[in-house]
Amino acid sequence: MAESAGNEKTKWTTTIIISSTLKSCEVATALENRSHKVRYSDSVENGSIIFSRTGVAFLLMDAKECFMSTEEIFLAKIEKFINMHQNSFLVLSAALHGPEEWKLMFKIQQRFLGSNLRILPVHNTVNAINLMCTIAKR
Repeated sequence: MAESAGNEKTKWTTTIIISSTLKSCEVATALENRSHKVRYSDSVENGSIIFSRTGVAFLLMDAKECFMSTEEIFLAKIEKFINMHQNSFLVLSAALHGPEEWKLMFKIQQRFLGSNLRILPVHNTVNAINLMCTIAKR
């Protein structure tokens, strides 16, 4: 009996602060479905997800939106984000990471070389949630 209790996985949950702009986002819904306590806030950067217990912060950005906006706009958003959060990750979403997406990631890496930013290329919501939860648990 005691042996089986040691083999069971314990469900990890925490409080997550999400920017109010992501209320209708699939990522927020998926985190709630995993039994995390989700709080929405207007005081965090748009697109931000912060795991309060570990202090890990994620900035969700879509590669298509980066291509449609000017370089200065999305780089300024990333810079503001990493200046606020010591343990920061950029979650760059694209259905396919082709040459243009890799050039974008390279440009971001060059710009923020030596900073505390790490880039996570993801393809879908499930991929993003799994990576974020794995990183935030540690």
